[in-house]
Amino acid sequence: MSVTPDLLGLRMPPEWARHARTLISWPVRQSMCHPEAYEELCRSYNEIIQAIAEFEPVTILVNKQEVVAMAMRFYGQQFQVLHIEHDDAWLRDNGPAFLVGEDEKIAGVNWRFNAWGEKYPDWEQDDQVATKVLQYFSVRQFDAPFILEGGAIHVDGEGTLLTTESCLLHAQRNPHLSKNQMEAYLQSFLGVQKVLWLKRGLAGDETDGHIDNVACFAQPGQVLMQICADPADENYAITQENLSAVRHMTDAMGRELEIVTLPQPPAMFAADGQRLTLSYMNFYFVNGGIILPVFGGAAEKTDHAAQEILRQTFPERRIRAIDGLAVVREGGNIHCLTQQMPPGRPYLRQ
Repeated sequence: MSVTPDLLGLRMPPEWARHARTLISWPVRQSMCHPEAYEELCRSYNEIIQAIAEFEPVTILVNKQEVVAMAMRFYGQQFQVLHIEHDDAWLRDNGPAFLVGEDEKIAGVNWRFNAWGEKYPDWEQDDQVATKVLQYFSVRQFDAPFILEGGAIHVDGEGTLLTTESCLLHAQRNPHLSKNQMEAYLQSFLGVQKVLWLKRGLAGDETDGHIDNVACFAQPGQVLMQICADPADENYAITQENLSAVRHMTDAMGRELEIVTLPQPPAMFAADGQRLTLSYMNFYFVNGGIILPVFGGAAEKTDHAAQEILRQTFPERRIRAIDGLAVVREGGNIHCLTQQMPPGRPYLRQ
């Protein structure tokens, strides 16, 4: 029987815990939904990276043909450019999940990855990204025998994990696993004791309902949720169903959950008529701050409301707003792009 992280006292820390660095992958033109907008997307990535660097170090994963150009782009700045081949840039989903243990040791989980249920043709390199990252940092790797994306889970650091059935139990990911089996795997590889299941994510989300567009823990015992107030919007029933579910949940410590709600931005659509999955929940915790996607235009009112709610919820953090439109046109946002690495000494392979 193989040793799993929980047996070694390892667990996934909450995202608001201290980071050693942020990891982010540079976009790949060939995998973009709108390759003609590549330069605009690169400018957006540059803005995001610069914003994160106001709070903590950043490591940028780039493909071989871009290493020289990227080194020139960020010459003289405090960024590490790392050559790791990838098919797509959503590092939250194809990268590792980091774990912490006693004596400040860290390890990592390598999930199997299949491009969000085989929605895209190329993912062989993406399925190797986690391994290459962990090898580079000399971190012990635990291989999970199931498919999972990092945007599908959120933990509170005290034994509770939040996710959606529509994603983790999707037929194109793990058809051989029951809900109970999936819970057991999550407990074994992330060191959690209780899994809280919401039914589904936002309408039109091609990830089949990643939790990072729906809800997250703000701290143990407190959940942030984006809520739609328009009964004519298809997200109204979805968000009301999720809100009702969380109201009846308790966490691993037995606490009822306090809920803080954020407004949904007005619906926006791509040129082809596809609805964009706009979510303030796709923000990213950094050391001492939060990087928040905002959308402008018709969303200006909800942009300001979201910023104010987050300021009140996290008075000790600086809310750093970033234009999220260029990124969301590709299907995700700032949380989807990033992966936090905790400080500590590598839990070396055995």
